[in-house]
Amino acid sequence: MASPVSAVAKTPSPSVELIAAHHAEVLSPTALDFLADLHRRFEKQRQDVLAARRVRQARFDSGDKPDFLTATAAIRSADWKVAPIPAVLADRRVEITGPVDRKMIINALNSGACVFMADFEDSTSPTWENLIEGQSNLIDAVAERIDYQSADGRQYRLNPDPAVLMVRPRGWHLDEKHLRVDGLAISASLFDFGLFVFHNAGVLAQRQRGPFLYLPKLQAHAEAALWESVLAHAENVLGLAPGSIKVTVLIETLPAAFEMDEILWELRQRIVGLNCGRWDYIFSCIKTLRGQRDFVLPERGQVGMTVPFLKAYSELLIKTCHRRGAFAMGGMAAQIPINNDAEANATALARVSADKQREAEAGHDGTWVAHPALIAVARAEFDRIMPRANQLDRLREDVRVTAADLLAPPVGNITRAGFINNIDVCVRYLAAWLDGLGCVPIHHLMEDAATAEISRAQLWQWLHRGDLCLDDGTPINSELFDGLLAETTSRLPRSGLPGQDRIDEAIAMLGEFTRASELADFLTLNAYQRLP
Repeated sequence: MASPVSAVAKTPSPSVELIAAHHAEVLSPTALDFLADLHRRFEKQRQDVLAARRVRQARFDSGDKPDFLTATAAIRSADWKVAPIPAVLADRRVEITGPVDRKMIINALNSGACVFMADFEDSTSPTWENLIEGQSNLIDAVAERIDYQSADGRQYRLNPDPAVLMVRPRGWHLDEKHLRVDGLAISASLFDFGLFVFHNAGVLAQRQRGPFLYLPKLQAHAEAALWESVLAHAENVLGLAPGSIKVTVLIETLPAAFEMDEILWELRQRIVGLNCGRWDYIFSCIKTLRGQRDFVLPERGQVGMTVPFLKAYSELLIKTCHRRGAFAMGGMAAQIPINNDAEANATALARVSADKQREAEAGHDGTWVAHPALIAVARAEFDRIMPRANQLDRLREDVRVTAADLLAPPVGNITRAGFINNIDVCVRYLAAWLDGLGCVPIHHLMEDAATAEISRAQLWQWLHRGDLCLDDGTPINSELFDGLLAETTSRLPRSGLPGQDRIDEAIAMLGEFTRASELADFLTLNAYQRLP
């Protein structure tokens, strides 16, 4: 295991300020110099793309709708392909994701999945301890020296032939408040990415296993172009061959769904696929179209991947990727085993199986699961429908998706149980997140930041629409919301919940978020200031 956190911060220069405990191995002077260089080269461009987001959202709030870009029509119509995909990534039929704690990393790499995505974003509460220990854990995993002993004495070690490691840094919108360069907080994306590649790129490249990344929350091809500049610069500094760092991009925002060709083009020398980040995508649809009165989502349980606007999104992703020689990855199965109810567990697994069957039959090249118990279920469907390593030859030329298809209003209703579920999920997740846990089992689903964002964004949308009712005719208004929010603690277990001591704080925060006149961009932006 890497050396422990010490209490004294030492930095390579006065212009690099570490506002936290120092870790001698992870935050070496040369690593900090590397991070500072990334910040100085790319922070202005990051702020430019974030400003462009705000300008674009203002147009949507004023009534404009997302559409395919006329300025890049030539890219969409031209015949071109991304660079060849490395052999080690040819088969990605089942990928598992999770946070960067030590036991999780070992179990995920040993799980039998093709890929493990170590997640600094939606599955990790970004406390300083979590982030630094996560980087230390990855250093040990790449060096194949990682081990762990649980409180009950059980030993965990890495098996031979582990899953391929991919890392998801945090999105462009997030800062890392604990490290300031020239007086400014560094980008969380550059912090997570920079430390991982600085310490591990050489070993991974030598083994022809990376570095491989998942890039989250992109909203436009200009943001992909920024990543391309960052990655190319890092390769040059670290002595890697151009294009060594390979990436998969999550299409988890509505604006990005209209720029998939362009994102592939900007990253064409290194991109290997796009992923249907379904939960964040649903959240983004609510947020992006918050000013459009004709687009109101029913409760979350009714918004599955077979509803027209989500089916169009996934099929367009498959068609776009395969035309360009890139993988089209399916979405997350968030179910976890129901050990005390065999019938309910069988029903849940049947839903997972049907979802993976749908993805494989549509042409996806692989899929995500949140729990090792789902790997065999997902693999069985892909093995049956996709006997080869992938489905790149399925071009889906039958797919015709228009802007209207991607914006089609869903049909459904809002039940009292669904309304309450959104309150309880958001409160329970937020309390756990504030307590340092970013991946939380709730109602037999593995909830992360994306699903919490759906819950609180739906509550805001339903309340501020002003003319909606529950299916029993009860008006959705402040009186309903405040009354049900006040009853939250009576509905939750009195002990044993992750973050139990922060439930009241989470209730107060959800109330503030939901009553606010403007929908906050991200729950975690405000909540981050409360983390150590």
